[in-house]
Amino acid sequence: MKNITITTQFTVFDSIQELAPDIQDLMSQAVTAREKAYAPYSKFRVGAAILLDNGKIILGSNQENAAYPSGLCAERVAIFYAGSNYPEAKIITMAITAASDLNKTTTPIPPCGACRQSIAEYEINQDLPIEIYFMGEIGVIYKSESLKNLLPFMFDKKFL
Repeated sequence: MKNITITTQFTVFDSIQELAPDIQDLMSQAVTAREKAYAPYSKFRVGAAILLDNGKIILGSNQENAAYPSGLCAERVAIFYAGSNYPEAKIITMAITAASDLNKTTTPIPPCGACRQSIAEYEINQDLPIEIYFMGEIGVIYKSESLKNLLPFMFDKKFL
């Protein structure tokens, strides 16, 4: 038997003001998207903003449905829109923010497992890491240089 040790590294920013101006703008757009979320059941709103290499910014918000699990997370709304409308573009950066209607969300909220796998598909296919910034409603922001930090044992087409 042997052990495998996996380490990941994140950069932590104390506030949006510490981010580079272009990332501040991207996170602000994610906040705007979050405010448009349709979350009548969970009361948990998520917004995502994606910067493509062609300069376009794609927004997404979570969209719930009474027939669980028919809804879709903000990250997948945005990434699937980008993939279907700009199939040749590469995803450079993703900003994610989450807030609860019931209490203040002060911890960074990372993408769920399904979103991580969906982001992995794009990162692997474009052979370029996707920077991911994520936060709660307020407070610190975490930055990951690649989805691999969030999903170190990625499943991809090479296993098929």
